[in-house]
Amino acid sequence: MAERRKIIIDTDPGQDDAAAIMMAFASPDEIEVLGLTAVAGNVPLSFTSRNVRIVCELCGRSDAAVYEGAERPLVRKPVTAEHVHGRTGLDGAELPEPVMAVRPQSAVDFIVETIMREPAGAITLCTLGPLTNVALALRKEPAIAGRVRELVMMGGGFFEGGNITPAAEFNVYVDPDAAAAVFASGMPIVMMPLDVTHQLLTRKDRVAKLAALGTRPAQVLVDWLAFFERFDEEKYGSDGGPLHDPTVIAYLLRPDLFSGRHCNVEIETQSELTVGMTVVDWWRVSGRKPNAMVMRNVDSDGFFDLLTERVGRL
Repeated sequence: MAERRKIIIDTDPGQDDAAAIMMAFASPDEIEVLGLTAVAGNVPLSFTSRNVRIVCELCGRSDAAVYEGAERPLVRKPVTAEHVHGRTGLDGAELPEPVMAVRPQSAVDFIVETIMREPAGAITLCTLGPLTNVALALRKEPAIAGRVRELVMMGGGFFEGGNITPAAEFNVYVDPDAAAAVFASGMPIVMMPLDVTHQLLTRKDRVAKLAALGTRPAQVLVDWLAFFERFDEEKYGSDGGPLHDPTVIAYLLRPDLFSGRHCNVEIETQSELTVGMTVVDWWRVSGRKPNAMVMRNVDSDGFFDLLTERVGRL
């Protein structure tokens, strides 16, 4: 059996973030979730912190360690996505308010102390939202860059363009300065861009398989997806919407589902027109050193089979 990965999930739930967290908790043989760190993104921090804990309790993991991080981007005004995720970020299912509390330590301190305490190469950072917490951790202790096994992130886009502006994907757009710091840090990065996630549509037949599981977590996820996908269905005219964030956890479980190549990725922070753009040197024309494994293709049926199988374990 493959080694069990120790991970920190940095997240701004979001219905698709919730699906990713559910996959991680449903995979204890392969993944040990050391902690979950909330960041402002899809909705303000007060909601993302709440939502992380709601998902933990839904999965029967009220023992999980949840930490609160950045309330706003490094230098820019907050940008949120209630138009996609609803007022709470988890609209679509009625769930009780969480009982479990957040830990008193800050998310940034938890990230730094965990990476510095564990052996080098032991920790994988799984980022499902803006990279503000990770950038602040790098600012506090730059040495973490050389101790992380890898950072697996959902964010960016290249041939697919953007989803919040013509050029920018939401997670990077919210805090491009943080993304620039992370990509310049030297830590190993695996990037799951829109080019991958837009292949993963929550089609009716796929959601029906989740519903057929008949469990409470599965039904809650189905309800969340029904709300979440309505925006993208109208936007793209598709059967279902792209399921972004679970790609990060799916990659840890089944890297063979994905393919891509090592590229240089630079983050645009200056242009008003293209701020937040991930400038991916896919064709290696810039001469700049590759700094990320950028995924482009995914076995979509294999991905949804994996998601369904894991959610069925909860």
